[in-house]
Amino acid sequence: MEAQAQGLLETEPLRGRDEDVIASADFSSMLSEEEKEELKAELVQLEDEITTLRQVLSAKERHLVEIKQKLGMNLMNELKQNFSRGWHDMQTTTAYKKTHETLSHAGQKATAAFSNVGTAISKKFGDMRNSPTFKSFEERVETTVTSLKTKVGGTNHSGGSFEEVLNSTAHASSQNASGGPRQTPDEELQC
Repeated sequence: MEAQAQGLLETEPLRGRDEDVIASADFSSMLSEEEKEELKAELVQLEDEITTLRQVLSAKERHLVEIKQKLGMNLMNELKQNFSRGWHDMQTTTAYKKTHETLSHAGQKATAAFSNVGTAISKKFGDMRNSPTFKSFEERVETTVTSLKTKVGGTNHSGGSFEEVLNSTAHASSQNASGGPRQTPDEELQC
């Protein structure tokens, strides 16, 4: 009897195949009709309790949503709050602080370097503008602009700026397009 009792009181957990055997076993033949009825009644009671708990949970969730709506809380606000809380928590970590300090220092050095490069470029452009080559190029452009202005704008021989030349060219083009003599399609085809 003691060996049989030891077999019933095994201390090792069930293995996968043991669970399969238990699941496929038909214990209903070992139960009396009275035990079966008690288990069926308990099953019905448990199912009813589960249904009741689901209904209570659903009602509480609806009530929670109503309270949040009254307070002006919605999913977006909750997400924002969670994000803000997470961002704050991250900013207080030592790793973040060290990284922030390192990147800030690197940014300051980069700003100084870019400032130096900008100053050097400005100086080079100033030197280039005062060079004889640039002066010669500037004179050629001015001569070309004056020539264009004379051809397009008529007899006005004043130097004028490049912008003035562009404006006069645009003005002359608009006059030719709107006020000039128009050719008929037959005249356009004749050569």
